[in-house]
Amino acid sequence: MSAGSERGAAATPGGLPAPCASKVELRLSCRHLLDRDPLTKSDPSVALLQQAQGQWVQVGRTEVVRSSLHPVFSKVFTVDYYFEEVQRLRFEVYDTHGPSGFSCQEDDFLGGMECTLGQIVAQKKVTRPLLLKFGRNAGRSTITVIAEDISGNNGYVELSFRARKLDDKDLFSKSDPFLELYRVNDDQGLQLVYRTEVVKNNLNPVWEPFKVSLSSLCSCEETRPLKCLVWDYDSRGKHDFIGEFSTTFKEMQKAFGEGQAQWDCVNPKYKQKRRSYKNSGVVVLADLKFHRVYSFLDYIMGGCQIHFTVAIDFTASNGDPRNSCSLHYINPYQPNEYLKALVSVGEICQDYDSDKRFSALGFGARIPPKYEVSHDFAINFNPEDDECEGIQGVVEAYQNCLPRVQLYGPTNVAPIISKVARVAAAEESSGEASQYYILLILTDGVVTDMADTREAIVRASRLPMSIIIVGVGNADFTDMQVLDGDDGVLRSPRGEPALRDIVQFVPFRELKNQREQHEGLLGSTTRLPLSLPTSATWQETHSTREVLPGIPCSAGQVRAGRGPEAGGGVLQPQRPAPERPGRPCRRGQPRLYPVKTWRAWGGAVRSGSVEPWSPARLGSLKLPPTSQKPPGPTRPHSQSSWDPAGLGPALWPPRPKGDKIQAPMPGPA
Repeated sequence: MSAGSERGAAATPGGLPAPCASKVELRLSCRHLLDRDPLTKSDPSVALLQQAQGQWVQVGRTEVVRSSLHPVFSKVFTVDYYFEEVQRLRFEVYDTHGPSGFSCQEDDFLGGMECTLGQIVAQKKVTRPLLLKFGRNAGRSTITVIAEDISGNNGYVELSFRARKLDDKDLFSKSDPFLELYRVNDDQGLQLVYRTEVVKNNLNPVWEPFKVSLSSLCSCEETRPLKCLVWDYDSRGKHDFIGEFSTTFKEMQKAFGEGQAQWDCVNPKYKQKRRSYKNSGVVVLADLKFHRVYSFLDYIMGGCQIHFTVAIDFTASNGDPRNSCSLHYINPYQPNEYLKALVSVGEICQDYDSDKRFSALGFGARIPPKYEVSHDFAINFNPEDDECEGIQGVVEAYQNCLPRVQLYGPTNVAPIISKVARVAAAEESSGEASQYYILLILTDGVVTDMADTREAIVRASRLPMSIIIVGVGNADFTDMQVLDGDDGVLRSPRGEPALRDIVQFVPFRELKNQREQHEGLLGSTTRLPLSLPTSATWQETHSTREVLPGIPCSAGQVRAGRGPEAGGGVLQPQRPAPERPGRPCRRGQPRLYPVKTWRAWGGAVRSGSVEPWSPARLGSLKLPPTSQKPPGPTRPHSQSSWDPAGLGPALWPPRPKGDKIQAPMPGPA
């Protein structure tokens, strides 16, 4: 998600919906660049930087065009455009030495240009001179930036080309062909869409498949003319022209469906000079796949339902749930951060789910009966039906799951993303598109399977699915920002870009800080120390605008049309829980308890003086006063059956010998 959307949401007073961004593609080309190489021409590339909070941050960099002073770059930058903001951009051109990358330290600076994104969007095509340091002109060097709005993009195309019997342009070896695909604009100018890789020494090349958006390919007009050019690569930049052909996307679809998708590669000069000339080879469309992409609002307006899935982190880094410093500690006076995040997001999503049944999964724990590590288990321990009745059912399943599992590790979220993606893929293949899937991942740290997670997100980006990741606790979540799309398009380890930005990462502590600032501005001096925000305040002020932008921005508009529900509650004061002896709490290490103390504590929580927190929603959160104790005797202690929580002998192992016992959780991280 875009960082700009977060800024806009935070600055919007009075509960107004956050501003929506338009997606804009930027294409670059240069003319008359300076020649910094003594023997050959410059090898230019362009770095795009954007100003954020007074600092320039590099967004991306184009490919390197070898030995060219007039390069046309095939790399396309996709940025979010906000009409109400001044978004400053800087384009820096370098003569690249060595492989292309993010670093420009060893490259020769050829010039730069600064402007705003609004200027480019307003003019659609901007040509500016390149400037060296201290404002000096870089000769006659210019850079051209073309902007194209792709907010209405409704699909992408996957193409694969090959050729046979191409002309041989080299004297001592065969041609090194590559293909360029152009779109013909309304002014009859050619706009580069894609440039394939070079296949060395081959007259029958097979180029790698590639993907382009339908907007980039033909401006979403299937009859718009397209032109393909085939060249023989020359390391000095003087590529030899082999041939060309023209077509349309509609013609490509029809010919591919009939099995006749091939075109003669014709060189017009040879055709005029030679009567017997037929072609310079044949180009074949080996594969064509058209994928139509629907937005979140498309699904909602089409009558589909939201399928909400929550995944909870049960790794040992959360700490022993029996210790008050644990993130999983069930505090009898207020919900922990996992429950707060779950209720905040779940209450909004449930309005779009008719059956109010939510899938609840866990990862990173050893589960019964064999206590093997699982990264996608149902917290209700029913693998055939992992759904719970409403948010209240998820909360109860979470509370019942904690004493039955052993917190372990590592923090792998790719299995759960893949599991939900498989269900979403099955829904998409049905052709009905009646379900949109939202996966809420609650975790206390950076995931350990980052490569697999990126791969799973990129594959899921073409499905009716969005992912919200909430970072719980005070860990450093800097590396998690990679999964969000704020700093550019997420790519898989193989380099494949995500089709949509489907991930929103939010550190929960930031939401809490914003909530506290919001309450401070209201001047609520009479607020009780144990009170919680009302349902309407939490949902409309924070969750809708900060968490749910993980779904496309139109979802916020749908939500904004509904009035907040009234509700609220104040926790009743209760006496503090008795202190539990033992070694000081250290996250990630087991804690030793005396048998009697542990049993007395477990019995008190489960069946004695204090009732655990289990609200259906934050707005109706009320605990009984201390004088109201739930009935039921405490389970008696026996030497043959160790059952600290009164859950039955099947859920706890026999008590070991000795005066002290070791808690079964947490295990090693």
